[in-house]
Amino acid sequence: MKALQTAVALLAALAFAQPAAAQSKGYEPQVGQAGKDVIWVPTPDEVVERMLRMAQTTKDDLVYDLGAGDGKIAIAAAKKFGARAVGIEYNPDMAKHAQANAEKAGVAGRARIVQGDIFATDFTQATVVTMYLLPALNLKLRPTILAMRPGTRVVSHSFTMDDWEADETSNMDGRRAYFWVVPANVAGNWAVDAGAEKLQLSFEQRYQKIEGQVTLSPTMQGGLRDARLRGFAISFAFVDNNGIRRDFTGRVIGQKMEGSFRTEDGKEGRWSAAKK
Repeated sequence: MKALQTAVALLAALAFAQPAAAQSKGYEPQVGQAGKDVIWVPTPDEVVERMLRMAQTTKDDLVYDLGAGDGKIAIAAAKKFGARAVGIEYNPDMAKHAQANAEKAGVAGRARIVQGDIFATDFTQATVVTMYLLPALNLKLRPTILAMRPGTRVVSHSFTMDDWEADETSNMDGRRAYFWVVPANVAGNWAVDAGAEKLQLSFEQRYQKIEGQVTLSPTMQGGLRDARLRGFAISFAFVDNNGIRRDFTGRVIGQKMEGSFRTEDGKEGRWSAAKK
């Protein structure tokens, strides 16, 4: 009888030991597992590195990875590029797993994974945003991204932002990554002070694509040439009523612009503008 009791006790101990042993292995995510809005499919390492290089990531950047999964993008940003990185992951088990990966990689001081909803968590302080989501989610995020600081760099694995054309597309063995720079808002009318001359400019804008006109006289407007906007950097040119081309370069600072100009006949100077 005593031997039977001992055998039962051993079997019970083994039964309890098996879940404990399984627990000790920790959470292991499965490719294709369901998430809040997407299934989990990890981004290949070569794509991760290319995405961060497209964004020209440096130690001065704050990278936010939206839908961090196992944390590999945030970890790579910290480990290979020296950046500070935050991954936002909805699944709490996955978030803990990703944070453990950051600790194993020795970058927990620079990379952290937080549990949260990408549509409710503030990531607007990022200088670089990375994501591997779905087209509908990219579109849902687009207004928030476009309202971020001009010059913020954005990279998406596989999926576009619909009619917001990418500034660059990279191809890697059948996979694609898309890159954008958040543009400043210059649409509207501007009063320009170019030293001895006062000008009136008007811009039309669709994302980073701009075109415009300059008032040459009360009854005449000339079109702008080579108008370009990249983040907060702007450039444009026009031909004045004397047939001389004038080239302007500068930066947009909220409701103001400033920069330098040069004319074909060798004149140079500074200019500034205020939105009307």
